[in-house]
Amino acid sequence: MTSMAGKFCIVTGANTGIGKETARGLAAMGATVVLGCRNVDKGEAAKADIAATAPGATLHVLALDLGDLASIARFVRAVEALTQKVDVLVNNAGVWVTARATTRDGFETTFGTNHLGTFQLTRLLLPLLEAAAPARVVVLSSKLHYQGKLDWADLMAEKSFGGPRAYNQSKLANVLFTKALARRVASRGITVNAVHPGVVATELARDYPKLLVKLFHLFLLTPAEGAACSLYVATSPACTATGGYFEKSREKKAAAAALDEAAQERLWALSETLIDAALKRSEGAEAAR
Repeated sequence: MTSMAGKFCIVTGANTGIGKETARGLAAMGATVVLGCRNVDKGEAAKADIAATAPGATLHVLALDLGDLASIARFVRAVEALTQKVDVLVNNAGVWVTARATTRDGFETTFGTNHLGTFQLTRLLLPLLEAAAPARVVVLSSKLHYQGKLDWADLMAEKSFGGPRAYNQSKLANVLFTKALARRVASRGITVNAVHPGVVATELARDYPKLLVKLFHLFLLTPAEGAACSLYVATSPACTATGGYFEKSREKKAAAAALDEAAQERLWALSETLIDAALKRSEGAEAAR
């Protein structure tokens, strides 16, 4: 087992499923782990469970809602109060919704959480990651990114919404983001890779009928099995890639759509524009009060 003693790690969506098992694995290796959780009470329960299996582990639970830019900013400030460096960031949190909804900042929930929230969190944590160089960023994508297509004319699904289509699009966006970020930070000692955890029994499909989900789960990997690829990419000395896409702890060629550098850069620029505009709207609303 790789030693992570002295390392500071962040796992988003760590209160359950793959995120919880990823945090458990990092803690077992000796790392200090921040569990970024939308539900802090569930995060504390996860912390207690992990602590029981990793005695002496240093664990912190911090509130984090990737669908809320203000929450992301508060989370980063809380991390900055704990440490001057971040060795590993595992962008694990994600959603899959059955009906169109919007985030607090007005983005379609799936795209706004899975891509834009991850984009903004990583962007704000870059100084701490650079301070820890060599550092690693892991982005949970999915094999479904092969089926994804960015609808540039309707990224927020205002004209037409489908849960699977929106999810696939967000997972493609995760790989495009991974490759664009990897180029930007290659000279700063930060590696960035996307992973497919496998088809895992998690709470991702919580909005679907319970009987259907229960039957589906009979054929799925356990969260611990699903965390294996994230842990490999986050910690293994054998993993030296950056800008890669991994399945079963092996690098694999991503979808052709994810390899389009022009699309990577277009998404990056658009993401900055959307987030910065939302932040300005929020500042304006605050000033008007």
